[in-house]
Amino acid sequence: MQTLRTKIFRPREPWEKNLIVLWFSLFANGMAFSEIMPFMSLYIDTLGKFTKNQLNFYSGLIFSITFLVLAVISPLWGKLADRYGRKPMIVRASVGMTIIITSMGFVTNVWQLFALRFIQGIFSGYSSNVNALIATEAPKEKSGMALGTLMAGFTGGNLLGPLVGGFLSSTFNYRVTFMVTGCLLLFEAILTIFFVHETNFHPVEAKKLSSTKQVFKALKNPQMIIGLITTTLIIQAANNSITPIISLYVRELMHHTGDVTMVSGVVAAAPGVATIIAAPMLGRLGDRIGTERILSIGFILAICFFIPTAFVTNIWELGILRFLVGISDATMLPQVQTLLTKNTPNEITSRIFSWNQSFQSLGNVIGPMLGAFVAGYFDYGGVFLSTALLVALNFVLFRINVASTKHAKIS
Repeated sequence: MQTLRTKIFRPREPWEKNLIVLWFSLFANGMAFSEIMPFMSLYIDTLGKFTKNQLNFYSGLIFSITFLVLAVISPLWGKLADRYGRKPMIVRASVGMTIIITSMGFVTNVWQLFALRFIQGIFSGYSSNVNALIATEAPKEKSGMALGTLMAGFTGGNLLGPLVGGFLSSTFNYRVTFMVTGCLLLFEAILTIFFVHETNFHPVEAKKLSSTKQVFKALKNPQMIIGLITTTLIIQAANNSITPIISLYVRELMHHTGDVTMVSGVVAAAPGVATIIAAPMLGRLGDRIGTERILSIGFILAICFFIPTAFVTNIWELGILRFLVGISDATMLPQVQTLLTKNTPNEITSRIFSWNQSFQSLGNVIGPMLGAFVAGYFDYGGVFLSTALLVALNFVLFRINVASTKHAKIS
């Protein structure tokens, strides 16, 4: 007990204090966004009289517009973060999101909601700048642990959010849920303003590294960076290709009986639970044995877990395999961010992380579209097989990228 007390209350370095505060902030951020998404289409349905096709169209449009805008605008925020600091960009995102999400509770028609979701994409960029701040503040040898810890916090909030959102919307109404979400984001902003201190920031001059060409010249391994952000896109697309059909797959396995909604929620949450547990540990392991090795293992595990998921015969098999997929998730995105950190100069870290977020957002759009397309032409099992194929392609591209980068270093 004394040893445990010593570890908990030991003096901490500034980057460790920032990590603790930003873990809680990302937890609040993940919970805030995930608590409104499950009922967004139901909220849209209250804003007018729509046919089924119209409701599907507006739901898809309003869901995707934020990610499309985010993909375009992220590099600008990354450029400003490298010039003025990551903390100002974090505060900018959290305060802006507080106002926008709260305002969603007062809309009277679908186009007002669409406009706010568009603006939400403009003011996004919280998580990418949080990752960039910790990546530049933490020692390189501990970056895997630090970024894995951040992902665990965000994933934990994502898991709890739908439960909180469901409780609030059923106890009160959808509009109250948006207001409570705004309060969560305000709490996140206050934490950042008063308790996060950026101590290792060196601003980039306005004319220096202002163009993409100059940024690439500052990179030792530009091919590695391009390969990594492409890897992020494919990982995100693969993970989200399952989103449109998971509850339908659950309903089929349960033979259209029982509480499909509750079981679907548990199955959907299973990967996140595994990620929360595994991400920090795998980050530490990657710091010891090599981030590239952990990422390669993650690709292989994902392939091994996705393929049998296409052939499950009951809900228990599906739940177990989805939990195992969460472990493979914990080996991938945090490790990509760690490799970006280790291969990027501090002065352009925000720029590179913003590019990575842009590609991640594109994956959020492409993945569900891919899953819906495959499910429409084949069956639900086909989605998991196509996802395994996508991961295998990603693994091959990653190994080619790593091999060519090492060859370039030797030459």
